[in-house]
Amino acid sequence: MTTRNNELNLSLRDRVRGFIESVPFERSITLLIVANAITLGIESSQSIVARFGELLYAFDRLVLVAFVVELLLRFFVYQGRFFRDPWRVFDLVVVGIAIVPAGSAFAVLRALRVLRVLRLVSLVPSMRRVIGALLKALPGMASIIGLLGLVLYVFAVMATKLFGAIAPEFFGNVGASLFTLFQVMTVEGWPDIARSVMAQSPHSWIFFVVYLLIATFMVLNLFIAVVVNAMQSQVTEDLKDEGEAHTKLILDEVRALRLEIEALRAASEAKR
Repeated sequence: MTTRNNELNLSLRDRVRGFIESVPFERSITLLIVANAITLGIESSQSIVARFGELLYAFDRLVLVAFVVELLLRFFVYQGRFFRDPWRVFDLVVVGIAIVPAGSAFAVLRALRVLRVLRLVSLVPSMRRVIGALLKALPGMASIIGLLGLVLYVFAVMATKLFGAIAPEFFGNVGASLFTLFQVMTVEGWPDIARSVMAQSPHSWIFFVVYLLIATFMVLNLFIAVVVNAMQSQVTEDLKDEGEAHTKLILDEVRALRLEIEALRAASEAKR
């Protein structure tokens, strides 16, 4: 009896797994996420909420129920393996935030319902590749950020000593210089800062040009290079995994055909 129940459970689990991993089901969840993202944006309009607030709330509850049922189905299928996939854990956290009661001390977390939109990342393979590449690029980016911090600090000290008396509002101390040079690095309003200094120090343009070349163009290109390299590495690994999966599928089919041939041969010999 126990063995039969186990077989029934396995059969039911296989059917549910085929259902939740099917293309129509994933497309339906994706459509719900997009629709929910639109309604969450609409809720920011007071006039629309005043007219259709109850309808929007009902749709939000419906979407939340659908997401909860989806997670329950996935937990039923994968069981302990559910928590081995970080994307499933991410989905669980995002949906769990939306379940927090509005009247509780954590009601502020309900504002994070819009994070449900990020579930698209876990459903779209191309987005997962981009996130994976960015995570791989973090160590290299950390080194570049450290280098940029050193460059910024060195130029801030130089600017304080050179232009502190000329433009104290921009370079009066190291803190002000750091903020000003960070603004210059973003290429936002830097000509006004440079001209205000150049009015009393005509040759100060050399400092700003050298700083921009080093901090903006060179470091920015380093960031791009690290991200592009991580993307290429991620694509290579994905292609390798797909190739291995395809090879495994072919080998499984060959083994199945071999077993069928052996079964037919055994049946033929038995008839003789």
